[in-house]
Amino acid sequence: MWKVFLITVFFLVEGNAKDCVPYIVDNDIVGCICNATYCDDTPSNVPKIPPKGTSYWYVTNKEGLRMQLSSVKFDTYESSPGDVLTINKAKKYQTVLGFGGAFTDSVGLNIKKLSLATQDQLMRSYYCPNSGSGYNIGRIPIAGTDFSTRIYSYDDVASDASLRYFGLAPEDYEYKIPFAREALEMNPETIFFASAWSAPGWMKTNGVFEEFGYLKKEYYQTFADYLTLFVNEYKKNGLHIWAVTTGNEPTISFMVNRTNIITMGWTPESMSEWVGSFLGPTLASATKTVVLALDDDKGLLPDFVEPLFENENASKYTVGTGVHWYFHNKPITVLDQTHEEFPEKFLLMTEASIIDPIWGTANYSLKAWNHGEQYILSILEYMNHWTVGWIDWNLALDYQGGPSWMKNYLDAPIIVNPDKDEFYKQPMYYALKHFSRFVRRGSVRISITDTDAIKSTAFLTPSKEIVVVLYNSHSASKSVTLKDGGERGLHLTLSPYSMNTVIYKQ
Repeated sequence: MWKVFLITVFFLVEGNAKDCVPYIVDNDIVGCICNATYCDDTPSNVPKIPPKGTSYWYVTNKEGLRMQLSSVKFDTYESSPGDVLTINKAKKYQTVLGFGGAFTDSVGLNIKKLSLATQDQLMRSYYCPNSGSGYNIGRIPIAGTDFSTRIYSYDDVASDASLRYFGLAPEDYEYKIPFAREALEMNPETIFFASAWSAPGWMKTNGVFEEFGYLKKEYYQTFADYLTLFVNEYKKNGLHIWAVTTGNEPTISFMVNRTNIITMGWTPESMSEWVGSFLGPTLASATKTVVLALDDDKGLLPDFVEPLFENENASKYTVGTGVHWYFHNKPITVLDQTHEEFPEKFLLMTEASIIDPIWGTANYSLKAWNHGEQYILSILEYMNHWTVGWIDWNLALDYQGGPSWMKNYLDAPIIVNPDKDEFYKQPMYYALKHFSRFVRRGSVRISITDTDAIKSTAFLTPSKEIVVVLYNSHSASKSVTLKDGGERGLHLTLSPYSMNTVIYKQ
């Protein structure tokens, strides 16, 4: 029998994060309250790397713990209780790019309703690497989306093929650029990618910005120039756009039954032609910006990107594929298939959200945890199938799940209450933080087993820590033993419905 180590748990007092000020509904803790003077994150005194011979264990659970930190000391003994999860550091997979969210008009509008001090607390909660979630990616919409308060492009003058009237919108200067720059100041490792929901209506076959249509071939170069102008304007405002996607959800009109939706369609062949002959070379000649393909549901893989990656001209400008999580018509293994077919192109989960605003509804506490559970299980699944990161949609919304000009209300990890000058971190926020706070850019996923009850993934960080993320999906506590080669192991008892991050030095 191999030996494992008996753990002794010491709850950290000095250096631990501040306690959550609970938001309680029906006697259940469903979130943490933050305001201008207090939040459950503190600056740099939160420990990140455990001393040799110990491990740090962070727990968030349905019962109300939020990132509860304990120090786990190793001692040997002769048994192996519970399920054994085996870690194999020698078996390595993808290198992690990072985690983040989107700077929509609605996000900026909601944050600006708070005092400057509370705005700073909210942004620190996401992008501060020492105390917050440590986000290092931001998605920026190009012109209007469903999470804008109006419909607009950057050039609404019909037939302006020279783009003489191109210009950023007030929303860029008021809601997107200021908060993206603040994120960059907090975490200089932050990178940004941008997505257009549509070309201006006059460039499309249907002639309307907020309805489905294809880009007219006569405007293939014009739209490439339009996107390049956007990249250059953001550069003037201190923000480098690392990548531009081929466009948000080009097939969404075939998936949902509504006409008033900002979208522009591509076929696999037309997308390949446009990237290879127009967008790719135009961006390359004027910027250092690369291309992300698809930016749509994973169920379209691998078919939708095959023509692009098999086109030498298009492929050389395109670094990877962006996928969304909304439809479940194909299994997650399509990501494996796409990776196997194009191993040099990474996969990035570029948008997730839950189409069910729940604030103030019946059974709110149950629904809030369920949304957090959906997030952590999705992140575990996507990371275990070759994605290099996981990007949330709106960083912060209001009680209604907006604003949204098309009333496409959603839930969000942070809900803003301007009347009290405070915001609330829901379980979705902590689901992402269990990854983003610890799995830094350059970490490599390594092999770990799991069970039906305990879902897991593991990483080796650039500074040689092992980070293991576990979710107990059962209503009862579960004992697990992490076995890390030879006689080394760690026993933990995971509380019911709990998110767990364990960190230890190699």
